[in-house]
Amino acid sequence: VSFPTTFTRPILNSEKANYKGGQGQGNNKSRTNSPNTHSKKPVIKQEVSEEDITKQVKETLSRLTTKGKTKTSKYRKEKRETAFNRQQELESQEMEESKVLKLTEFVTANELASMMDVSVNQVIATCMSIGLMVSINQRLDAETINLVAEEFGFKTEYISAEVSQAIIEENDDVNDLRPRAPIVTIMGHVDHGKTSLLDYIRKANVIAGEAGGITQHIGAYNVKLEDGRRITFLDTPGHEAFTAMRARGAKVTDIAIIIVAADDNVMPQTKEAINHAMAAGVPIIFAINKIDKPNANPEKIKEELANMNFLVEEWGGKYQSQDISAKQGVGVKELLEKILLEAEMLDLKANPDRNATGSIIESSLDKGRGYVATILVSNGTLKMGDIVLAGINYGRIKAMFNERNQRIKKASPSEPVLILGLNGAPTAGDTFHVIETEQEAREITNKREQLQREQGLRTQKILTLDELGRRIALGNFK
Repeated sequence: VSFPTTFTRPILNSEKANYKGGQGQGNNKSRTNSPNTHSKKPVIKQEVSEEDITKQVKETLSRLTTKGKTKTSKYRKEKRETAFNRQQELESQEMEESKVLKLTEFVTANELASMMDVSVNQVIATCMSIGLMVSINQRLDAETINLVAEEFGFKTEYISAEVSQAIIEENDDVNDLRPRAPIVTIMGHVDHGKTSLLDYIRKANVIAGEAGGITQHIGAYNVKLEDGRRITFLDTPGHEAFTAMRARGAKVTDIAIIIVAADDNVMPQTKEAINHAMAAGVPIIFAINKIDKPNANPEKIKEELANMNFLVEEWGGKYQSQDISAKQGVGVKELLEKILLEAEMLDLKANPDRNATGSIIESSLDKGRGYVATILVSNGTLKMGDIVLAGINYGRIKAMFNERNQRIKKASPSEPVLILGLNGAPTAGDTFHVIETEQEAREITNKREQLQREQGLRTQKILTLDELGRRIALGNFK
């Protein structure tokens, strides 16, 4: 087989140069790869930050909202925003208040569950988890309540027992207020003449004297003066045993008369009486008694008072004073005028057209009449048949007597009265209220008794075996 002869065309010089150039380009290091592939630059992706997004959104929103905005639309928008913010604040406040439990120290597990709107089984389970076995109606102490409430996300706020006793205080209208008589307490040392002064003022022969003993006629007396005005006096004994009573007397009173004997000194009991009156913020009038005695020296008493920073008006001070003789009645009229002047400055008023409130002065068990209590009406009018609540005692008033043992049907503000009908003897100094129904009074007294009983039990210390062993070892176990 014969093949045709292959003819080759001669390569021109120009083509040779091109060929050589192509060969040089082919040998380039940067093009070692295949001649058909082109080198690509790496693309760096830029990450968009949150700030950029926020900025972009703000710009977009501003462009949208500024278009065609008028003053009216701006005002409407501001109003909507204000209302929305207010609503948010109210909701957050309600949420916070709903998470606060207002309670007394003693509530049952069932009551606590109701307050938190959870099942009582959950409360009992929580108590069991902290090592306490409780029943549904078992009352819990403050520490347990705090732990259980915290477990359910609640806070606790304790209110006093007085607040929870359903006694609603009435607010008096200014137009209903009427002037009332001042309540004056006579305070001072034993035998300085408190009862003698009160006896002269009352012009009654019931004086028993205080010759080292204790006055038997303790109580409150309402005195009507010649001009028709009245003053109520509280007679507090000067004996040390009645320190607490004198402190109570300085709280219910409007004006305190500190009586000092001119033939004696300012005694420790006198200083104590002054301190009671000062602590209660009660105006003080000094009565320097027994000026009829030969060795009386009223100026010496005023000097002693000045050394205690009690400057009388005669010495350029602010405290009123009067030299008196309770036996002979010297200066007593002037003393009463000073009391009434002080009362006018105090502007004492009360509302007689409401349920009565006041304080217990004293109480006791009378063999013939049962429990009796001397009370002082501070506001309102007390009437026969009213249901009185004082401390843990209550009762319907069966009879009322004034200080002269005369039956009366009602007692006005600042008037002391002896009442019969209580089921017990309340503590001196207790506040009394008139309640609408006996059932309500019974419920309140039952609750007070239970609180008092349980608080008493909580204060009792339990004698453990370790403590018993320690006492026996020390030899002081009884």
